[in-house]
Amino acid sequence: MFSLRSSLGAAARRSLISSSKVTSNARGFCTTLSARVNSLHSLSEDEQMMKDMVSRFARETVQPLVSKMDEEEQMDPSVIKGLFEAGLMGVETPADFGGAEASFTSAIVVIEELAKIDPSVSVLCDVHNTLVNTVFRTYGNREIQEKYLPQLAENKLGCFCLSEASSGSDAFALQTRAVKDGDHYVINGSKMWITNSAEADIFLVFANVDPSKGYKGITCFVVERDMGVAIAKKEKKLGIRASSTCQLSFDDVRVPASNVLGEVGKGYKIAIEILNEGRIGIAAQMLGIAQGAFDVALPYLFQRKQFGSFIGDFQAMQHQYAQIAVDIEAARLLTYNAARLKEEGKPFVKEAAMAKLYASQVAERASSKAVEWMGGVGFTREVPAEKFYRDCKIGAIYEGTSNIQLQTIAKILSKEYKD
Repeated sequence: MFSLRSSLGAAARRSLISSSKVTSNARGFCTTLSARVNSLHSLSEDEQMMKDMVSRFARETVQPLVSKMDEEEQMDPSVIKGLFEAGLMGVETPADFGGAEASFTSAIVVIEELAKIDPSVSVLCDVHNTLVNTVFRTYGNREIQEKYLPQLAENKLGCFCLSEASSGSDAFALQTRAVKDGDHYVINGSKMWITNSAEADIFLVFANVDPSKGYKGITCFVVERDMGVAIAKKEKKLGIRASSTCQLSFDDVRVPASNVLGEVGKGYKIAIEILNEGRIGIAAQMLGIAQGAFDVALPYLFQRKQFGSFIGDFQAMQHQYAQIAVDIEAARLLTYNAARLKEEGKPFVKEAAMAKLYASQVAERASSKAVEWMGGVGFTREVPAEKFYRDCKIGAIYEGTSNIQLQTIAKILSKEYKD
């Protein structure tokens, strides 16, 4: 059995940077004689262990089921069960609540490694960790954390319910209402495009308690499935087919007032801040797709011969896969840099937007080229190239479209240069 809980802990909290020895030269400038500055590829011992374990889990547990899940458009329950048993559904969750208490970069590595094999499994794990768990850890009071974080780490899948028919990129135009009724709130409305919703037991639902206040009436509620959440429709999608994406209906759903997560009227703040972090997760998923497609296609180039030579030895082909390799490396550095900035408590919104934007573009280029390089074989379902090609398109859409990322980057840049 794969498991992290017994192996992660104190080492995860060790510093990654060693001390430096500094002296001065004759002109008074400081010269570093001995300093260790890690590359962005450097992972801590625990992060590397996490990476290796997840890679093995993905190959041995997920890979045999990928084609079946894609064809049936259904996540195999054994995969979800395996993710929980491996400790991958509470990566950053404190050990006191049953989690692995690992770093944010560990979560990003998990998402990337899973996406190399199946982006559907990757996004299930991503949303659960970087959105749902993080909201509970960051904004939940002690009572809510004690009640829900252990469940989310052990066996209950979570989902993040923000989008609606009239509120996609304009998320704060949501129409779902929550009306106070004694010591409960009564929720009415609907949600769309909700990842994990077919299998989830715990729903973070954003609803407006006072539309007269606009977005300042938006509040986040913890809603359990048996409180009355209804699946209205499961979407049939181009890609990430095994990942459930559903419309949800809330008809007079009564939720205890104690299930308000954070403060009443501060849901907008939760949504903004958590989606900035979540974009690094999507960048990692797209990075995994790009690397997965590349890893599938490259060996083929040195197995198939045409005109007496391996097709990978033709100069035109060499230039293409060399360029894609550069693109993937650049996407990885952007993604890892955003993750480390977030860990360090430094501003990371611009870098997260850059990582998501670029990684989604690279995933499209890499998977498209993988299909082309493999020719007719790549166009069939016999190899994963065509699936990576279908799966990658969502990266330009969810958790902020590419245009939203560009707008975010431009807004921050304009402020930096105007000030």
